[in-house]
Amino acid sequence: MAEMTTLESLLEMGFGRNRAEKAVANTGNQGIEQAMDWLVEHENDPDIDEPYVPPVGNVLGVEADGEPSTDEPTAGDAGEAIGEGADMCGDDSDASKQPMTEEEKREQVKRLEELMRLKQAERRERERAEEVEREKQRRRQGQELQQIRQKIQDDEMKKLADQRRREKMEDKMARQRVKDKIARDREERAQKFGGGAPSSTATQPTPPSPSSPPGQGPPPTKKEYDESRIQVRLLDGSTINTVFKAQEPLAAVRVYVQVNGNTPEGQDFTLLSPYPRHVYTELDMEKPLKELGLVPSAVLVVAKKGDGSAL
Repeated sequence: MAEMTTLESLLEMGFGRNRAEKAVANTGNQGIEQAMDWLVEHENDPDIDEPYVPPVGNVLGVEADGEPSTDEPTAGDAGEAIGEGADMCGDDSDASKQPMTEEEKREQVKRLEELMRLKQAERRERERAEEVEREKQRRRQGQELQQIRQKIQDDEMKKLADQRRREKMEDKMARQRVKDKIARDREERAQKFGGGAPSSTATQPTPPSPSSPPGQGPPPTKKEYDESRIQVRLLDGSTINTVFKAQEPLAAVRVYVQVNGNTPEGQDFTLLSPYPRHVYTELDMEKPLKELGLVPSAVLVVAKKGDGSAL
């Protein structure tokens, strides 16, 4: 029994004529499998159901000179023309072609539908694999982007940590320079004013007092001190103690508090004596401790500048 043509097979399977004609024409009438592959690939085309328009000069099997071709489908019967063109062996196709029985048509349609299902299943599997691959690619790109962001963040944190280390080192070096300067100033003052000049009252003999009882010697001379022990009460109530030369200025005590005290950086403060109460000014900072009456010992209080309620 004769096989159905590709166009007939597609129509028998339920495809629309426009789809079937396009599949046959676009695959060059190479067989049912190629036509079905084309339909599976192009089933979502927006113009799939529009009428088939043959190329100019070859309209549904008609030559450019207007004569119908002997091996191309005609406009009136595309399925018959395709069936006639499929036989290239030179046999008389009209004589050998016999119509298929209903049973044969059902078997062939069933076989073709099964083939169509397989093609569609293959396409779905291929699309699923492509979707999985796209998802993997998206995740890889996301991970790479996250790694880049993490690296940038790590670099920024490293730069910030290096900057803080440098600032701490510079602050430490600045404090050390202040300490070294204080030590040098002490040594210079010790060499310049070491021991203090002898008091004029100590060199002059004290005349005997007329009211002194006979047999009693002159009163003892006043002792000269060349050092002063200073106790400083800080803002938080704690105290620090140290010894200064009597000729060192009060500014040396303030620098010592800045370096060794726990006053916040940038906090401006002043010094005062509690008893009798006296707030030292900037002019007092240049005066020696001896001149300010802070020898041989004294207690000073740290107060915020402009704050008179330190006591």
